[in-house]
Amino acid sequence: MEPVFQFPLALPDRGHGNLTQELHQQLRSAILDGRLIAGSALPATRQVASALGIARNTVVSAYDLLIAEGYVTPRPGAKAVVADVAARRDRRGPQRLDAGLEDPRLNPLWRTPFLRPDAPRQLPERCFRLGIPDHRHFPHDVWRRLSAQTLRTWSKTRFGYPPSEGIAELRDAIAQHVAFARAVACVADDVIVTSGAQQAFDLLARLLVTPGQTRVAVEEPGYPPVRAAFAAAGARLVPMPVDEEGLCVEQLPEDVRVISVTPSHQSPTGVALSMRRRRALLDFARQRNAIVIEDDYDGEFRFGGRPLDALQTLDRDALVFYVGTFSKSLFPSLRKGFIVAPAWSRDALITVKHCADSHCDTITQSVLAAFIRDGHLARHVRRMRAIYEERRDALLEGLRGPLAPWLEPIPSEAGLHLAARIRDLGLAPAILSRLPRYAPGAQSIAEYAMSASAHPAITFGYGVIDADEIRMALRAYAVSLAELDAR
Repeated sequence: MEPVFQFPLALPDRGHGNLTQELHQQLRSAILDGRLIAGSALPATRQVASALGIARNTVVSAYDLLIAEGYVTPRPGAKAVVADVAARRDRRGPQRLDAGLEDPRLNPLWRTPFLRPDAPRQLPERCFRLGIPDHRHFPHDVWRRLSAQTLRTWSKTRFGYPPSEGIAELRDAIAQHVAFARAVACVADDVIVTSGAQQAFDLLARLLVTPGQTRVAVEEPGYPPVRAAFAAAGARLVPMPVDEEGLCVEQLPEDVRVISVTPSHQSPTGVALSMRRRRALLDFARQRNAIVIEDDYDGEFRFGGRPLDALQTLDRDALVFYVGTFSKSLFPSLRKGFIVAPAWSRDALITVKHCADSHCDTITQSVLAAFIRDGHLARHVRRMRAIYEERRDALLEGLRGPLAPWLEPIPSEAGLHLAARIRDLGLAPAILSRLPRYAPGAQSIAEYAMSASAHPAITFGYGVIDADEIRMALRAYAVSLAELDAR
């Protein structure tokens, strides 16, 4: 039997779906896609029913729906024909993202280029990509066991709406973890669970910013999503330079009311905020009634001497909001972060969280709480610290050895990435152009800057690349750069 349509129709078996609805939707898609041309006659309902092995009433009902929606035009005494829906397709608007963002109906803020997310880069699995921990060493079996245990012990009371600030077990586990690992003084009531650090920044921006008025100091170069969160809330951003001691506190303008900082491992340079500047920053905030947001995104991974105390630990005036995440210590798709908030802000922050995300998920929170409570997080961090330290040493070995004529490592004692300045500014374009081939995933620090004034430098991640691979890649990179001197 000849097919009634020149394209396949995939209908469910009898009793396994709504045949009328499926036939209607597939024919409608064919009309919108142009596979059924405007003006062409539809096959007779008896012919379609016989060819597809379905009841004629099913076909009649599907045709009636298409007629009612204007996709098909009936003709007395003749076959119905496909309507001209070109105008309808045009009204759907531009399909390209760039074009759609120019639509004047959108809030002008969301048409701002620097707020648009970059398209994901196609990178090999083992590379110098930033911000990604190594999944190969994660205790998957432990996580699966705790997940199964959580589901087995699930009670019907857990099917209700959990508190927006997070379940009590996880907030208590986080409080104990940061007190032990980072000397952050807090209790469970101080902790608000978020969907990663990015939601934490969004909530704090909503809480602390008066649109068009509040001036927020951000590191330059710095972490772009932080800038985006505060810009979206209507803040007036004040880019602040960073040097070998971290944020240049002495240059903060008098009228700044919020300061966002990565004191343990500056993003992206990797430097630590010196103790002198930590105290100066807290003094500045206290004297001007300003707020400090401390982003401690990978502070668990310290190498070398005793880590400097967190700003929150030094704070005696309830000025610091401490933001943490499990994306680096565990895995990004967990989507769990947290804020340790001063007592005076807690109720308001919970209200903001409730408006944005009224109820956190419960299952993953329960698994994470058990993972922390039973000591698995602390053991995993200790194990990964040794692995990452070996990779960091290999990276430093390459920067101080084969790559020394072109790159100078920036001192850093923490985290999952390390930066290096380009020595010869004139060679910077050629050095950076070779990154995708010889050090895929590594990034120019210019990608983190709001202006072009940042000294040329490269940031190398070592979360997902082994030490031997680092050495091999950097040696090849050095051979390539040596060709520049030979020209």
